[in-house]
Amino acid sequence: MTDAPRPGELALSRDPGSLKPDAGLVFIGRIKTPWTDRHACPRSGGGSEEICEITLEADYEPGLQSIDSCSHLIVLYWMHEARRDLIVQSPAFDSTTHGCFALRTPIRPNPVSLSVVELIGREGSVLKVRGLDCLDGTPLIDIKPYFAKNDSVPEARVGWHEHRTHPERRSPDL
Repeated sequence: MTDAPRPGELALSRDPGSLKPDAGLVFIGRIKTPWTDRHACPRSGGGSEEICEITLEADYEPGLQSIDSCSHLIVLYWMHEARRDLIVQSPAFDSTTHGCFALRTPIRPNPVSLSVVELIGREGSVLKVRGLDCLDGTPLIDIKPYFAKNDSVPEARVGWHEHRTHPERRSPDL
């Protein structure tokens, strides 16, 4: 397993993680999952049946008021072990390269990821959820309620994905 660029991929001249931060982003908690190796993580949280835990820092627990009434949540998290310098990538399932902003890859200048999760339950500052795809210990950025009416766009499409050359292939590096 290597992190070397594939043919056609383009890396930035410097790692964005080495630059001075522009924002005062704080992590509000951590995510507990069964995956300790990025290669074992599901490719997408929607396909995972594992129950995971989101634990908020004590100061943020009051922000969970009324969350029990939500069936699904949007969880934003920081893919802390992802590369940040690869701007054009060649996914294993397509022989064409694509910019990172046209992909759902964690490899991007700011490795922010999101999942729509099912809320299974709450115990104080801990949420039990289904539908995550991140490593154990992943830093939590934010939680938002999922509104099907506002957040679902059934007619949305990703044109290049409809024409990928190797849809059955999965990267051995995932």
